[in-house]
Amino acid sequence: MLDIAGIPVAVQRKRIKNLHLYVKPPDGRVLVTAPMQMDDETIARFVSSKADWLQKHVAKFAGRPAPAEARYETGETLLVWGRPYRLEVRPGGRYALALSGDTAVLTARKGSDAARRERYVYEWYRARLTAEIARRLPAWETATGLHATSFQIKRMSTRWGTCNVKTGKLWFSLHLAQKPIECLDYIILHELLHLKERGHNKRFYGLLDRYMPGWKARKAALK
Repeated sequence: MLDIAGIPVAVQRKRIKNLHLYVKPPDGRVLVTAPMQMDDETIARFVSSKADWLQKHVAKFAGRPAPAEARYETGETLLVWGRPYRLEVRPGGRYALALSGDTAVLTARKGSDAARRERYVYEWYRARLTAEIARRLPAWETATGLHATSFQIKRMSTRWGTCNVKTGKLWFSLHLAQKPIECLDYIILHELLHLKERGHNKRFYGLLDRYMPGWKARKAALK
């Protein structure tokens, strides 16, 4: 951790070439990512040089109310492939979730708590995301000539996907099931291309331009 102008800054070292500074929603926490071998002093100088920018962007989050914690109760909004549905919770003998018009009907056992309802909803997300990736990944493999050995889904709070270039395995964030389907295609292609270009360099972005000319709009939608 660093303290720059009274602002705590988390430092994360990664296999990258350049420094990157982020102010993360929803609370305005600050993160700097740095090359593995870069010394602390160099990192601190870089962040200090951005102090004015940092204070300006952190201030945007000051005073904002904390996002309401989902309890998966009637009246809340459930996002599925970027579309909002009004959640309606009904008692039943077993858990189920069905979309009907603009409503997501969640059947839950009487006396269920928020944690149990959340677990079911996220397993429901997982099943649909798994099916979509299994359907879309082969098409991108054919288009690029690159092939993943396998893929897996997990709840990730800071990344939409990762690629293990040594094993060829791809990982996808469970939260992609809440985003528009075009965003899923972008992340599938993005991670697949890392099998050819490990870093985010000019060649990597050139490949994105080649296979998905509108990738920047899809990336922006994820924010």
